[in-house]
Amino acid sequence: MPENSNCSGASSCSKESCEGCPSNAKNKAGGGIAKEPMNAASNVKKVIGVVSGKGGVGKSFVTASLAAAMNRAGYKVGIMDADITGPSIPKMFGIHGQVYGTDDGMVPMETENGIKIMSINLLLDDEEAPVIWRGPVIAGVVKQFWNETVWGDVDYLFVDMPPGTGDVPLTVFQSLPVDGIVIVTSPQELVQMIVKKAYNMAEMMHVPVLGLVENFSYLKCPDCGKEIKLFGESHIDDVAKELGIPVFGKLPLDPAFAEQADKGAFATMENAYLDAGVEKLKTL
Repeated sequence: MPENSNCSGASSCSKESCEGCPSNAKNKAGGGIAKEPMNAASNVKKVIGVVSGKGGVGKSFVTASLAAAMNRAGYKVGIMDADITGPSIPKMFGIHGQVYGTDDGMVPMETENGIKIMSINLLLDDEEAPVIWRGPVIAGVVKQFWNETVWGDVDYLFVDMPPGTGDVPLTVFQSLPVDGIVIVTSPQELVQMIVKKAYNMAEMMHVPVLGLVENFSYLKCPDCGKEIKLFGESHIDDVAKELGIPVFGKLPLDPAFAEQADKGAFATMENAYLDAGVEKLKTL
């Protein structure tokens, strides 16, 4: 069988002649697996994954914050909630109900200011019903969120992934044309190892790591303004220097953020702590 059966000259293709082939380069970026085709009625320019090596570090919060900021900067933004068993994006933006389908595919729901959202919670009859599916089924749904969703024109599609390095991150890296990822972490020293796991996975899949975000960096005393390091001293700068990637921001524990999320008012929330990351995304 030819080395590259997708090549127009596959009948005479060899390992040496395929090295410079565009099709071969695209496949290498996904670990040797061809990307899933984009929905025919969609035009997504940039795909940004938001990942974490462990759960509970505020990955969805960072995803929502970056999406809201890019929307506020005038870009057309979408969020793919790929955390199938723990979806939280719709509630944070006050989106409820079910999406509808057309001949072109599923139409994502939108916030009042135009952020498009696709989540498993928008396909369920009861948004509080648990999703008890095995990995391959979940991975298949993530692909459908890409090739069966009518995203239309989107400048930045943020993919909120579940924690760890399992089925869904692997599916996203292999199947979607990911332009880069943002790794979310917290201050504990243990996190250095966890960050490196996520970083090394991205390296293995030839996906650029755009930057790091540290959540829960400190709590500012409402009376004196002192920064209280509840989870210990920050190590994010050391990790970023070692890996050669920038820090997108250090986020405090702020009750106002939680209140906005609980109210479903995240679309209009401003998070100035991520300004450096937002500026970096604009340059992609």
